[in-house]
Amino acid sequence: METLHSYVKGNWYVGGGKPRVICSALNGEAIYQLDSSGIDNQAMLAYGREKGSRALAGMTFLERATMLKEVAKCILAHKEELYALAAETGATRTDSWIDIEGGAATFFNYASLANRELPNDTVWPEDDLIPLSKEGTFAARHILTSKPGVAVHINAYNFPCWGMLEKLAPTWLGGMAAIVKPASDSAYVTQAVVRIMVDSGLVPEGAIQLVCGSTGDLLDCLDTQDVVTFTGSAQTGQMLRATPNLIEKSIPFTMEADSVNCAILGDDVTPESPEFALFVKEVCREMTVKAGQKCTAIRRAMVPQHLLEATSQALVERLSRVVVGDPAQEGVTMGSLISQSQRDDVQERVTTLSNVCRVVTGGTLDGFEPQGAAQGAYYPPTLLVCDDPFNAPAVHDTEAFGPVCTLMPYQNRDEAVSLAKLGQGSLVGSLVTASGAFAADMVARIGHAHGRLHVLNAESARESTGHGSPLPMLVHGGPGRAGGGEEMGGLRGVKHYMQRTAIQGSPTMLAAIGREWVRGAEKIRDVVHPFRKHFEDIAIGESLTTARRTITEADIVNFACLSGDHFYAHMDEIAARESMFGQRVAHGYFVISAAAGLFVEAAPGPVLANYGMENLRFIEPVVIGDTIQVHLTCQRKIKKPQRRPEDVPQGVIVWDVEVVKQDGSTVASYSILTLVARREGDVA
Repeated sequence: METLHSYVKGNWYVGGGKPRVICSALNGEAIYQLDSSGIDNQAMLAYGREKGSRALAGMTFLERATMLKEVAKCILAHKEELYALAAETGATRTDSWIDIEGGAATFFNYASLANRELPNDTVWPEDDLIPLSKEGTFAARHILTSKPGVAVHINAYNFPCWGMLEKLAPTWLGGMAAIVKPASDSAYVTQAVVRIMVDSGLVPEGAIQLVCGSTGDLLDCLDTQDVVTFTGSAQTGQMLRATPNLIEKSIPFTMEADSVNCAILGDDVTPESPEFALFVKEVCREMTVKAGQKCTAIRRAMVPQHLLEATSQALVERLSRVVVGDPAQEGVTMGSLISQSQRDDVQERVTTLSNVCRVVTGGTLDGFEPQGAAQGAYYPPTLLVCDDPFNAPAVHDTEAFGPVCTLMPYQNRDEAVSLAKLGQGSLVGSLVTASGAFAADMVARIGHAHGRLHVLNAESARESTGHGSPLPMLVHGGPGRAGGGEEMGGLRGVKHYMQRTAIQGSPTMLAAIGREWVRGAEKIRDVVHPFRKHFEDIAIGESLTTARRTITEADIVNFACLSGDHFYAHMDEIAARESMFGQRVAHGYFVISAAAGLFVEAAPGPVLANYGMENLRFIEPVVIGDTIQVHLTCQRKIKKPQRRPEDVPQGVIVWDVEVVKQDGSTVASYSILTLVARREGDVA
């Protein structure tokens, strides 16, 4: 029997008390022991703050993104040893693929997101300038900075790899160190991942610490800059959330709890519809993947009353093909629960549900013989039917955290809505329908009760990731019973680990603080055209004021002929006089084309390509005889990583473009992005 170690203050540690024994889910044999007694929580927190968070906060967002990407590669290089460990939890290889490779994919996704969206800096300007005065000399904007505390992540047993990584990705990208507390029953998988990270040398010292076992008084030791996240049962989460120290110091507590999620079959569906088969397949998949041990699993399946029997029969038929047993055995499609105590808990809850439901299949260990296994924590896929769900509160309150689902009928859409809301808040719900009207009606009426809604039809089924798959770019969380928190959600997830601060001052001061130019701030002038400069040589705030161009009738006519845009406001003198403009006006797209002609440097140079345009606004019309001029200013710079030696090293310059006319008024405002060559590459 092996001993699990915690990782504290840069060292692997095991306590000297009485260890807890962890048994294999496959056969019940003791395989690990763990003991975290004796850890100095105050010292562990101080180490994380002073070493880990300080180091991460000193890295730019893009440096943190590179770290995430390289760590993910390292995890994948060791995935086979992780698969072997995960098998002891009762997971099939498919189950573990979600956990291991899905976790690494979350790191890759956040790294890519940061490279696209975040500055190569440690300060994140969140929004545009907010004017606060008439003359524009006093303004504000919001910025995000890293918290100097530590994020304590308390995780569930069902996803020992992904559960940690989906929280670490936004935590580290936000510049914050983490202390990870995995569930004991699967902590050996989490410990293996942490060892891979530590041994890689890619992660700053103190950025991650691991507690295998009890955390003792850790929550009582936290301070105002720390953060806590919890994934697990609603009952345990509410208990932890009520810790007096967390309340007294207003320490953020993000909770993602198990919920009684639902799937609703649309009232437009018939047994012959492809959506009917999709519904049956999705419910069965959610019952059997990870042996139903997912916080997002479908616990309540709702169907029109007239389809209740047909759906029940189809589900039973599909579930009969599920082979339960040791995942190492050929043909096995569903493994075991995490432990025999968890199996006993599921049986107890199924017994509770059977008091108000009829068991259609499964529901008992009597006569149940898993393949190639004798003493493991196996439980049969269990389908119940509740014929009167409005008078059976247990089906909406009781969650059997295993391969268990309750089927129930609804008479009309109002009843479907009411049944969905009886779950008191869910992580995710599914709508399986071919009707856009049904989907729109239901989303409008039950959206408030769900963190995510998965709308499935024959079209989306080809590529759908499924009801129970949280994705890193989307919020994972939900209201009410589901915890009221958020995890992941793209950049939203990163903001949970940063402090938003409103900064007030002059535009020039705000530009200096945010490290990007804003309207009204001082500009830098140079005799050299900015398009003649490499990426490194262009300064934030560097500006060019162009020559002028007077717009003629020939310009408008020629552009109309070239573009095919003969809109009356440009070409019909009589109609234009009766329009809101009172006379003919130039095409908006001609104005920005003419503006480009004024600021572009024609000769070859470091500028490689136009990368795009953002936030275009036409503010005032340009009429025949008006004279336009352009102010072009470097707003911000984004260094792009060089992937191969043969690639041209480059970066993106975001230029603020203001087109004005002879009286100084702005006629168009937008940003353009240019790819610009760098002098120095990243790859030798």
